[in-house]
Amino acid sequence: MNTHAHAPSHGAGNITFFLLALAAGAGAANLYYAQPLIALIAGDIGLDETMASLVVTVGQVGYILGLLLLVPLGDIVENRALIATILICAAAGLSLAFAATGPALFLAAALLYGVGSVVAQIAVPFAAHLAHPAERGRKVGSVVSGLMTGILLARPVSSMIAHWFGWRAVFALAALLMLGLALGLRAALPHRRPQGQVGYGALVGSLLPLFLSQPLLRRRAAYQAAMFGVFTLFWTAVPLLLIGPEFGFGQQAIALFALAGAASVVVSPLAGWVADRGWSRAATGAMLLLAFAGMAITEIGANNASVGILVAGAIVLDVAVTANLVLGQRAIFMLAPDIRARLNALYIALFFLGGATGSALASPLYEHGGWAYVTLAGCAILLLAVLYYLSEFRSRRA
Repeated sequence: MNTHAHAPSHGAGNITFFLLALAAGAGAANLYYAQPLIALIAGDIGLDETMASLVVTVGQVGYILGLLLLVPLGDIVENRALIATILICAAAGLSLAFAATGPALFLAAALLYGVGSVVAQIAVPFAAHLAHPAERGRKVGSVVSGLMTGILLARPVSSMIAHWFGWRAVFALAALLMLGLALGLRAALPHRRPQGQVGYGALVGSLLPLFLSQPLLRRRAAYQAAMFGVFTLFWTAVPLLLIGPEFGFGQQAIALFALAGAASVVVSPLAGWVADRGWSRAATGAMLLLAFAGMAITEIGANNASVGILVAGAIVLDVAVTANLVLGQRAIFMLAPDIRARLNALYIALFFLGGATGSALASPLYEHGGWAYVTLAGCAILLLAVLYYLSEFRSRRA
């Protein structure tokens, strides 16, 4: 019998979890390099301004496809080799984006590197398998910290590189990073071959019945879809605000602004600690309200052309989204260890659908109504999520 799938933390030291966090962060970052560069990329490849946010949205659509078609393989395929293969797919898409000269080719590249960016969602369940149950929330939180660090640092890093070397250099360097990680992780990570024997068709076909049979999964995905939709709405629209006449930012200044949001990564281990103590339900409500407050603060910052207030709102929003992600993943990872990859795939795919919707709305909302429309949409989405959260108490009483 293969024992690797159920050896929680034997031989899995801090270095192993660091490598998983690095893979999660670098993979997730691929989806966000383009966010502060949408005006540069759209102008260079000939994409209309009202369609500019497609450079972000198409990558997220690719990510959703990868979640549904590739991440379930984590339940039946040796995980170390799977991670390396997915990283190579991301490198191919990033290389194609570097060379793209028209919108069709760039959007095809975005779809491909979006698919390859799902490495993070193999890494997080891998960490959950390696950790002892009593510390699973903290270990998952540490890897999610890497994931969120990648998401939050992707914007300032890409802005700074684009300022000095142009936007194409961002994708060239990201492709090299993916190739380096593919080689390094293939050599360094422990072997883990799951014991599942189901075929690929049955594996993917099981996703819908699994979704329908898990009310906790549906609820946690709905909360995070709302949170992440507002998160991507904000971060896709805010560069358009900052380069406008009220702020007059260049790429360097946008990079520094985006860097402020990275402060929220410190909350992931704390959220895992809270979840390990059984306080997830109360913490979820608090994070939904905190996200609403963060979005409202950004409106004050935009109205007063105050960078400080805008940064404060961004940090509050990012903290809420990051913490709620950890709370949700810890909850679904406690459901059924043998189908953890599929549970995670569904969870992430559903909330990334919210994220793709948020980024797609960003340009049209900002072009037609300025930041007020962005704030109104974000607050309305979060209000609906709060109302859905309150229904949890009614259902428990019933």
